[in-house]
Amino acid sequence: MFPRSHSRVAPAEGSPITGLGRGDWERTAERLLDAVRPHAEPGHSLIHLPGPPSGSGRLSDGLEGYARTFLLAAYRSAHAGRHLADHVLAPYAEGLEHGTDPTAPGRWPLPAELPQARVEAAAVAIGLHESRHRLWDRLPDRVRQRTADWLGGISDTEVPPNNWLWFKAVVAAFLRSVGAPHSADDIARAVERTEEWYAGGGWYSDGARGPGQRRNFDHYNGWAMHLFPLWYCRISGTLAEPELLPRYRERLRAFLADAAHLVAADGAPLFQGRSLIYRFAAAAPFFVGALFDATPLAPGLTRRAGSGMLRHFLDRGATEQDVLSLGWHARFPLIRQNYSGPASPYWASQAFTGLLLPPEHPVWTAPEERLPVERGDFTRALAAPGWLVSGTASDGVIRVVNHGTDHTPPDRPARDDPFYARLAYSTHTAPDLGPRPDLSGDPQAHPRDGDARAPQGPDNRVALADADGALSHRSPLRRILLAEGVALSAHTAHWPVLGETARERWPTGPDLLTASLVRGPWEVRLVRVADATGHPVVIGGHALAAERPPEVRAAEGRVVVTRPDGLTSALVVLHPPSGGAALSARRATAVNAFGTFSATPVYEAGGTLHATAVFLGTPREAAALPPPPEVRLTASSATVSWPDGTTGEVAPFTLTPPSDVAAGLRGSGGAAR
Repeated sequence: MFPRSHSRVAPAEGSPITGLGRGDWERTAERLLDAVRPHAEPGHSLIHLPGPPSGSGRLSDGLEGYARTFLLAAYRSAHAGRHLADHVLAPYAEGLEHGTDPTAPGRWPLPAELPQARVEAAAVAIGLHESRHRLWDRLPDRVRQRTADWLGGISDTEVPPNNWLWFKAVVAAFLRSVGAPHSADDIARAVERTEEWYAGGGWYSDGARGPGQRRNFDHYNGWAMHLFPLWYCRISGTLAEPELLPRYRERLRAFLADAAHLVAADGAPLFQGRSLIYRFAAAAPFFVGALFDATPLAPGLTRRAGSGMLRHFLDRGATEQDVLSLGWHARFPLIRQNYSGPASPYWASQAFTGLLLPPEHPVWTAPEERLPVERGDFTRALAAPGWLVSGTASDGVIRVVNHGTDHTPPDRPARDDPFYARLAYSTHTAPDLGPRPDLSGDPQAHPRDGDARAPQGPDNRVALADADGALSHRSPLRRILLAEGVALSAHTAHWPVLGETARERWPTGPDLLTASLVRGPWEVRLVRVADATGHPVVIGGHALAAERPPEVRAAEGRVVVTRPDGLTSALVVLHPPSGGAALSARRATAVNAFGTFSATPVYEAGGTLHATAVFLGTPREAAALPPPPEVRLTASSATVSWPDGTTGEVAPFTLTPPSDVAAGLRGSGGAAR
């Protein structure tokens, strides 16, 4: 979609890093909009893009095609000339006429009829607000009335207690702004519940599993939990509660300080959480921060982060004939979730909020600035989600070690969701995915909130293997402590049984304590098992995928997997157990979003104490790993010696009941949290 001369720009001082300016964003928006027009039904109220239907059905998918691309049209028209704005918005004005007409063939499902329509109502409301003077004000009175009636139907509906509450609040704000009936209760409830979900440091949990149980952290923090409250304030203007805008601005400011550390040098966002088909929607909070004066980032860094994400996906096949496909880079069906339809990827339209900034804004005029990972290596502890983040400048890779997020209730055994419950994630790797089991008979499964897969690959798991080789699950994990460079969590091993809804009957094993110490491309992964049960411990490294099978090399005490581009995933034994350890590479085909062929380094051994080093990066010498760290274990502690001469320690490293944990962690100079 971009000129090939822009595909790789050397980051020399003073030169562009992505090379993308406002004009590139405008032309991209126009191409995306032009590409969906042939798929519109007569009347343009429904846009049916190619692809498998969502669980909500074809009519819902057609509405989604209208609403989400309408957002893109509204953002593109904001600073466009009259002729271009009319061209971009005209089909959507026609769509309002037909979609809100209950007698028209292309009429929209009512929010009371279809839950997904409640989501799309918010997109329509934001699009109408942003194009108010060019579209809404010029609509016939009958269409305005019908549109208000259709939007108003959301107020009498129930929505999940998560970011969906803001769909109702944003719609209420728009209706209030045009003098239509609205629900003040919808606004009050969203504001009130959002305070329960705020976890500090700029991070929201997308809903809570109980009072204080914030376990749902993912990209929704940026493209929903920050965006919609601020848009409520933007639509409401002086009618918004005066304390809200300063509160939400300050929180976004804090979040963006972390978010900049989660973008890889090649523009890739973190592969973690649900709805990853929204792709460069992850750029939205960066531009929203500039729009609301709610960012600590320099304007050039804001554009660098956003443009890096846009370039990353469009250069890697995210569109087919300029239509966004269901996938990550290219089309990848396994990444779909039950609610994902052909038009779902157009939530990526939120990335184009930057076009609401005027052309002369510094975000569009200042030189691009380097991301944190381009400036040097770093390790950063994110307290709210329970993540340790590591970035390395030599290869631009971002890794996250996860000791706090699993998206499950904390009080009952659960199935691991590979998008949430893995021990580690990165910007350059993805979990190997299995098929989605039929969980319709399990009322506790919450299939809309994520996808439990069975069977799952061993990548980035710490598990026990049963007699048949099936790996135990981790959820719910018990967060213990997080510090700069070191984290600790525990879980009770268990094996879900498909069709058994009484989870207390699922087979269980002993507790496992897992510690991670992080420095550069290395994670030292320590495991202590409460009891010797005969179940071997399985530890998986990062799954590495490519369009050609990765190379696997095994040597004494290590297994190394290398992609054709040099990216390497490795696992090294640091403390051989008394019975020895088996090392292997688990190969798979067509289960990974990053390529057809994947391979995962795997460790398996008996006993109660295990120490491995997990590597992800690009070695300076293609055939050789850098020197691994060393570890010294005692009955109650672990000390890691890093190749640069520094040390990290976990003391005590013992299993105790969660309420009795009293540990001090000393990592890379950070205080325990």
